[in-house]
Amino acid sequence: MSVFKDKVLLITGGTGSFGNAVLRRFLDSDIKEIRIFSRDEKKQDDMRHHLQAENSETAAKVKFYIGNVRNRESVNIAMRDVDYVFAAAALKQVPSCEFFPMEAVRTNVEGTNNVLLSAIANNVKKVVVLSTDKAAYPINSMGISKAMMEKVAIAQGRALGANATTTICCTRYGNVMASRGSVIPLWVGQMEQGKPITITDANMTRFMMTLDDAVDLVIYAFTHGENGDLFVQKAPAARLDVLAQALKEIYSQVDPKYGETEVKVIGTRHGEKLYETLVTREEMAKAIDMGDYYRIPCDNRDLNYDKYFTDGNEEMSKIEDYHSHNTVRLDVESMKQLLLKLRFIREDLGLNPRSKAKEIRSE
Repeated sequence: MSVFKDKVLLITGGTGSFGNAVLRRFLDSDIKEIRIFSRDEKKQDDMRHHLQAENSETAAKVKFYIGNVRNRESVNIAMRDVDYVFAAAALKQVPSCEFFPMEAVRTNVEGTNNVLLSAIANNVKKVVVLSTDKAAYPINSMGISKAMMEKVAIAQGRALGANATTTICCTRYGNVMASRGSVIPLWVGQMEQGKPITITDANMTRFMMTLDDAVDLVIYAFTHGENGDLFVQKAPAARLDVLAQALKEIYSQVDPKYGETEVKVIGTRHGEKLYETLVTREEMAKAIDMGDYYRIPCDNRDLNYDKYFTDGNEEMSKIEDYHSHNTVRLDVESMKQLLLKLRFIREDLGLNPRSKAKEIRSE
């Protein structure tokens, strides 16, 4: 019997790619009810019809709530009698957040805090908050708002303590392939339209993982997380030119002309990094290696600093960040193998029956 048997799960941002992936994982489980909370009624309606067409019996356990994490009252309505919360609602497009930073703050920081306060008030058992590699050493508005979101979640968890009714922890990921905002669907569309693949910097590296891999960490955090924990998924990385070449070679099986697609370097966009850091040097100093993940426990000291005088940590200078330039590097062949795990690519190659309209390429 799983810990989720006869429980109620709330997914904020439930119509997004991450919310969809978590929903798929739990849909056939022994969970009692899954609540999808989001502000987009069209996406909810599309999801509802898709679920009913796929399996009307399991679809009955999915309930839909219209609301916005910025509005605490709408969150409270969805939170009643909930056991587990996966907080995935976010503004995550880097350029959009760069031009509208206060909108990122309102959703990613204040909105997440609303979810946490509501969960605590409603005696929810566990909350897992979704974060990003851009929160480590952030240089853009999206990353800064996500870093503040992590700080808020960890502070709330620390304040609750070890024996609290509610446990709050975070999960941090690198690039999740073909999630909303990923370049992979964009590049496939460019190839099909006969346009060049647009790369910002060929030497830029990004972590690569599938949504299903990422959901594994959510399950792990729900079952093993303690208050204030931050879990980080280990992942390989690839250069953007390697990713582009892998896509060209895969889609040349659909039509040989795709293998001849031009790759055009257009320059770095607003707020982009050459490489992404998943775990900072300071975090690595206290990280616990869990095999496929790092667990970074929160600092439980309080503001009485004089009780915690130390001489410093000489080892700190020898520790290196965990980033996409120094992790395991994928070549073209290994990148192709990872890409072939993506549902929409398998559908385009005729390996799987098509479950969505061809135009919908996010996972």
